[in-house]
Amino acid sequence: MNIRRGTDGQTAGNCCSAARPSGVAGPTSDSRPIILQNPTASGLHDDVIIPGGVFAMGDAFGEGYPSDGEGPVHEVRLNAFLMDTTAVTNRMFAAFTDATGYRTEAELYGTSAVFHLLVQAPTSEVLGAASGAPWWLNVRGADWAHPAGPASHWSDSPDHPVVHISHSDALAYCAWTGRRLPSEAEWEYAARGGLEGKRYAWGNELAPRGEHHCNIWQGTFPAVNTTDDGYLGTAPVKTFPPNGYGLYEVAGNVWEWCADWFLPKYYRNSPVDNPQGPTIGAGRVMRGGSYLCHDSYCNRYRVAARTANTPESSSGNCGFRTVAASDR
Repeated sequence: MNIRRGTDGQTAGNCCSAARPSGVAGPTSDSRPIILQNPTASGLHDDVIIPGGVFAMGDAFGEGYPSDGEGPVHEVRLNAFLMDTTAVTNRMFAAFTDATGYRTEAELYGTSAVFHLLVQAPTSEVLGAASGAPWWLNVRGADWAHPAGPASHWSDSPDHPVVHISHSDALAYCAWTGRRLPSEAEWEYAARGGLEGKRYAWGNELAPRGEHHCNIWQGTFPAVNTTDDGYLGTAPVKTFPPNGYGLYEVAGNVWEWCADWFLPKYYRNSPVDNPQGPTIGAGRVMRGGSYLCHDSYCNRYRVAARTANTPESSSGNCGFRTVAASDR
């Protein structure tokens, strides 16, 4: 992952996401609240059973970026688990913050990255662009509750996926619900929906019969989005058809954090049974792509695609979904 720092201190983790600049003071571990599990919180989740099984993990088409380490294709065996049918929504995350008083890392840092065409903030609150990715603007007051900046509010889009979520924020929510983030292997297996060796979660063609199956960029990135799929930014969950396991938007819309550290060479020696990822890495894995993905520069909405960001980073296109144990 190439991290490029702009003159304003904002960085670009890659073309897909913005990284929190190093050297900027953030929340300390002793300043973070201890989140206790709420036995009723799991009722917020609409999940499905992902049956245990064996699948071929990785890029079978040779279309991945070499630095991402999408190969070699290798066999993985997983136990059954439960998975959210959608990404965690604004409404769900609001229930968490209301119950716990939790403040996200973006709120504590005071800024987060917003795509330039979506900013809702006074000019004075826009602190600058990321070097190498000027479409990312560092906006004061942008956070999960104000996804486009201080002039926006989550209540205007309650059924959209929550964004501006760091890896630590996602883990805090998981602690409250008694759930966890999926392993990268679980995520890919579930996203494939029972299809073997396909490019996308629905097959090999991006728009079969001219129908959109995901929220990604159409037009000329980053200036013109024709919004042929209906959306410039995030779409409400359950907008596009589910995959074979009943999961929605496992391609496009928002990146989803996984539990694993990101290490491109890990696939070469990955365990077969229930792999948990490497013990070290350049960041935490993100999967699925986002509304900013376009094949001219980032085709990471393929089901095998992977990228990463630093755990404390947040942006207007990154959220998460959760999993839980299954007794089947």
